[in-house]
Amino acid sequence: MTDLEPNTLNLTPDVERIAAALLDPARKYRLTDADALILMREAPVALLGTLAVARKRQVSGDNVYYNRNIHIEPTNICVFKCKFCSYRRGAGEPDAWYHDLDAVERLATERQGEPITEVHIVGGVHPNHDLEYYCEMIRRVKRALPHVAVKAYTAVELHYIIEKAGISLEEGLKKLKKAGMEAIPGGGAEIFDPVIRGQICPEKPSAEEWLATHEAAHRLGLATNCTILYGHIESYEHRIDHLRRLRELQDRTHGFDAFIPLKYRNMHNSMSAIGEVSLPEDMKMMAVSRLYLDNIPHIKAYWPMLGIGATELALSFGADDIDGTIDDTTKIYSMAGAEDQRPRLSTERMEQLVRAAGFVPVERDTFYRPVLH
Repeated sequence: MTDLEPNTLNLTPDVERIAAALLDPARKYRLTDADALILMREAPVALLGTLAVARKRQVSGDNVYYNRNIHIEPTNICVFKCKFCSYRRGAGEPDAWYHDLDAVERLATERQGEPITEVHIVGGVHPNHDLEYYCEMIRRVKRALPHVAVKAYTAVELHYIIEKAGISLEEGLKKLKKAGMEAIPGGGAEIFDPVIRGQICPEKPSAEEWLATHEAAHRLGLATNCTILYGHIESYEHRIDHLRRLRELQDRTHGFDAFIPLKYRNMHNSMSAIGEVSLPEDMKMMAVSRLYLDNIPHIKAYWPMLGIGATELALSFGADDIDGTIDDTTKIYSMAGAEDQRPRLSTERMEQLVRAAGFVPVERDTFYRPVLH
């Protein structure tokens, strides 16, 4: 531990023990829940950054990934009324929108000829949509952009429409896969603890249902991401419980490509009074995620949520992915008060950001394969 100068950092014995174990490559040490809680409570943020970058380099070297992507958000009309959500509207409310299938196809067609490699489709859980509607939406996007991977629908959307169809998760996902769905985003996980979940999103599918949806997708060979919503009314114990359930599922299936810690943003929702956590808290969450989730290869700093400056900093706390160009196609975080109200980044700016943090930018596709031009 000589390069960490433990005496200068004034580490507690427990933190020094955990840091030494993590830095010993021969041990391949796996954090326990108790270890993770100690790091959350006691470890200096600078030490967490050192440990997380060391772990990141074991996985992806100096590479930091980005992609050329757009989002399609068909509607923000939603059957659920999550307390943290600034995006959701009821039908007929101001700021509600709805793109029918023709409109979704036009949005995709407008991108023909662009070098994007992924279309990310998420939105509200519309009460009138069914499984066939979701399948047709994917078919139309693929018809317009046959070379582009479609990453579509959160586990919350999928569980709702497949249950509505009265078939098993496997059957529903097979239909969507046949229509052209190639990957599933990580949204809707929020926080798994049933008490906290019951307070912030009581109507949503349970943690068990979210996890079961991803497990079924993994069995079918569909790559998925996973998330946490942190920085609201949860405790460190709740965060670690959430990470543990993800790590346990990944041990069984190895189907998660990336984990994305999503910060609660407090504008324009019914939980606004609780405020937001600090930047050091964001970096702590990033680093402990990297250290605890030792079986999920990529940790994403989602720049539309964090902001560009915090995203660059997150690369020094274990993140090895910054998402994509976006091109002002998502409103989920801008409606909640995120720094970038019209999120878009050029590939040149993304590469500059990565190099400024001391890493090597690598353009990837949805499946983390390098893209060569």
